[in-house]
Amino acid sequence: MTSSSQYQFKSVNYTGIQPGPRVIIMGATHGNEVCGTIAIRRIMEEIDSGKLHIAAGSVTFVPVVNPKAYEQNTRNGDRNLNRNLFPKEDPQDFEDHIANWLCPLLARHEVLLDLHSFNAVGGLPFVMVGPLNNDGPLQPFQHAEKERALARRLGVKRFVDGWLATYGDGVKRRSRNADELETVLRYGVGTTEYMRSTGGWALTLECGQHEDPAAPDVAYRAIMNTLAHLKVIEAPDPEPIAFEDMEALSMVTVHDKLHADDRFSRAWASFDPVNEGDEIGVRADGTVVKAEFSGRILFPDAKASANSEWYYMTRPNPRFGRE
Repeated sequence: MTSSSQYQFKSVNYTGIQPGPRVIIMGATHGNEVCGTIAIRRIMEEIDSGKLHIAAGSVTFVPVVNPKAYEQNTRNGDRNLNRNLFPKEDPQDFEDHIANWLCPLLARHEVLLDLHSFNAVGGLPFVMVGPLNNDGPLQPFQHAEKERALARRLGVKRFVDGWLATYGDGVKRRSRNADELETVLRYGVGTTEYMRSTGGWALTLECGQHEDPAAPDVAYRAIMNTLAHLKVIEAPDPEPIAFEDMEALSMVTVHDKLHADDRFSRAWASFDPVNEGDEIGVRADGTVVKAEFSGRILFPDAKASANSEWYYMTRPNPRFGRE
């Protein structure tokens, strides 16, 4: 077994002559999600060969955020890096060591594009965006217009918001006291949430299924469109996707698995449509769980443990980008 001390971290920065934004673009936050790594290396080759020129601001590329998980071709090294992402005074696992390197790096930038892929076959690429502007205690934020403007230029048609607020509602329901609530809420913080906590803004792009040969092209196009939109390269601003072509969804509820024997009534996949009253699953005591409204299911986890998230429900958000 390879010791964690044998791994190293790598970031590559390109800085233009003219002033501009500080952008960071990352791949393989989860080690088996390599489409971003492939696309980033392709972009870096174009810059190094002179085919592509960084004109303003700077861009930092992190081709492989989690080298241990990447080498293993697994989602995680020791745990999920994209949860509880904070610097740790006493790192306990490999992902804690990543956080101690990555969090200060994120804080030195203004904009993050984090490139991922997903397990389900046949799903459309989608982008996850942050909250609307607010001064609330959970995720205060003041860059919603910038995030949504960039999201509409990445080249995908599906948009999801509401992650941390909906996750937090479930945490509050499950927590026994204030200390536990704060601890578990921190578990919901990943790369984009941490970036927003430093005053920046960020998007997570799910580029397609892990093995989809088109996923690296989705990632490459998103990188190029990001650099063009932010004027880091000299290129026309990409046209935003038309509102009528978008599918925008808001996460609104999370349902818990209450008992280990709770089970789904079918093999659900993220974004499967459900109608109000459809049977979702059956509790251990025989109670039928039905959809309380029409929408799409998200992140169903048949292997979830008791007293943890089982599935999320989303509703269409026709006001996305118009707020």
